[in-house]
Amino acid sequence: MDIKEIETLLKDSLNLAEVYVKGEGSHFNIIAVSDAFADMSRVKRQQFVYAPLNPFIADGSMHAVSIKTFTEKDWQRERQFNLPQ
Repeated sequence: MDIKEIETLLKDSLNLAEVYVKGEGSHFNIIAVSDAFADMSRVKRQQFVYAPLNPFIADGSMHAVSIKTFTEKDWQRERQFNLPQ
């Protein structure tokens, strides 16, 4: 799966403010930013982001996925430390 396809899928299906994907082969690092995360536990945030990716994990096109989630306010403070290069 292509990085841009993952970004578009996540942004459209989860209505994210921002999403960044970095990856190689079937291994991906994802940063998702949304105020929807404000009232979610860490586990719920992960499940929320994994949900639209599950078919691709199941078919093997995505193997390892690392997810960091931020509210928009937290992202303003953390972006300098977390923005994928």
